[in-house]
Amino acid sequence: MGYDALLWLSFGGPEGPDEVMPFLENVTRGRGVPPERLAEVAQHYQHFGGVSPINRLNREAIAAVEKELAAQGIDLPVYFGNRNWQPMVEDTVARMAADGVRRALVFPTSAYGGYSACRQYDEDIERARAAVGENAPELTKLRQFFDHPLFVSAFADALRSAHEGLENARTVFTAHSVPDSADKASGPPEEGGRRYSRQIAEAARLVAAEAGVAEYDVVWQSRSGPPRIPWLEPDVVDHIEALHAQGVPAVVVCPVGFVSDHLEVIWDLDNEAAERAGELGMGFARAATPNADPRFAELVVELVREHIADAPARKLSDFPMAGCTVDGAPCAIGCCEPARRPATATGRPAR
Repeated sequence: MGYDALLWLSFGGPEGPDEVMPFLENVTRGRGVPPERLAEVAQHYQHFGGVSPINRLNREAIAAVEKELAAQGIDLPVYFGNRNWQPMVEDTVARMAADGVRRALVFPTSAYGGYSACRQYDEDIERARAAVGENAPELTKLRQFFDHPLFVSAFADALRSAHEGLENARTVFTAHSVPDSADKASGPPEEGGRRYSRQIAEAARLVAAEAGVAEYDVVWQSRSGPPRIPWLEPDVVDHIEALHAQGVPAVVVCPVGFVSDHLEVIWDLDNEAAERAGELGMGFARAATPNADPRFAELVVELVREHIADAPARKLSDFPMAGCTVDGAPCAIGCCEPARRPATATGRPAR
């Protein structure tokens, strides 16, 4: 039996000033984040007119994927659904069912494992199917792709371009931080290749090797939560300060943990990190994410072809393949379990 559609599943973001607070309330529901903290985070969005670029970037990527599907003779309509804002995935899956879709593939906009990057998308699928009921289509989530050659080559070219014109710049790869406990829960020791931090490190190694970068660092950004909870470190801004203290004159930041220039990339890197580097008199450049690169659409269609045409799964690491699920059933027992949250949190919600 074949597939009737492709569901593009993402995080979501506000598209106007009046949508910012309702969006943030959706993101943080049940986490005990106080209203004053949400108001502080809302200012990041208001800095950009209350609009996160993520929905626009997703629509542009979907258009590119639709074009690539047509070019390869694949008749597969693409639907768009989000976890936290319009179009909500529950509404999208309901529309798919009304359109007669019975089996669909799901592309989540994250290349990695971990709870928020992978397992939570399984929960989104389960929730959407439950909301639709017995007529809900079967949904098969595509695999993780952090080590796919097209993903790596797009980042490698972007990294080389970012280095142009900057002498003696240190390469710094960055990704979204997570609690230490969540990282440990993203893969048991005997399956270390499933662990989020190890996947980030492997992606950085692959990109650096292809770009011809011999020395680099892997750091983290966008942490949230109370200070007493340990998260993956060092933070990118702290690391830039440490590099300055060591006499490093310039830095090139490569957001290898992200597929598009959504708000955390343009705020945390293009604003906070770039401004701090400028204050220190350091040169600064940021590598582009692959969302707008034509290879990204090719990558998505390759992942689709693994299911509809038994195409070989291309990957550059020896890490176990993971992330592919049917109807939200996790790919490994105990993999990417959610981290326990404290009763009250004061941190910044994602995106």
